[in-house]
Amino acid sequence: MSAWPQTLEELIEQQLRLGALDRPSWRFAAGARVGAVFVCFARGGSGPGSAGDAAWAAAAVGHETAVVPGRAGAPYEPGLLALREGALLEAAVRALAEPPDVLLVDGTGRDHPGRGGLALHLGAVLDLPTVGVTHRPLAAEGDWPADERGARSPLYLADELVGYWLRTRAGTRPLAVQAAWRTGPDSAAEVVLSTSRARTPEPLRAARRRAREARAAAARAEPTQTPSNEPPR
Repeated sequence: MSAWPQTLEELIEQQLRLGALDRPSWRFAAGARVGAVFVCFARGGSGPGSAGDAAWAAAAVGHETAVVPGRAGAPYEPGLLALREGALLEAAVRALAEPPDVLLVDGTGRDHPGRGGLALHLGAVLDLPTVGVTHRPLAAEGDWPADERGARSPLYLADELVGYWLRTRAGTRPLAVQAAWRTGPDSAAEVVLSTSRARTPEPLRAARRRAREARAAAARAEPTQTPSNEPPR
């Protein structure tokens, strides 16, 4: 797949094209290597941030992590997160010695107006099955599941099942787990639940921790760093 789009118009065109593809499905099996990727931005600031904001993208699979510093490609805008983070996340995954079998992404998948959110788009670029994991849906709707580990309830966008509210831990808010590149809603939920001891899946926790450690190290080395903000998801 070609380089990440540079304009809003190009991105929307790619999202629509990717969201309409009939993709061969991937099924989760015991022993699959589940990885994750996460990007954070310098502390401070407010609003959607800007192109050029300092960023640290990290990928994790098993005991391996990789972190890549870089710059945001655009301000944050809902549904257009690929412009801001896509190239950074790709670089982090490619920095791993071996890619995972499936990748968890802190971003939307099929829960997107064009059915082509960041998680799906990243999977297409990397040719890896992906799962979107967010704290709340972007456009899909559905009621929360029962308050017990493993409980799930459907998330629909129009009449399409795009994912589930999934309770990974009793007594905590469920996660919006979404089908993305080559994954369906059920396999997406299986992957997330299999890797979750706390609320957030362990590979995603590892990638988030590594990105934040790199940010902290950079702040200690360069105390005059211009702040930006980590955008909402």
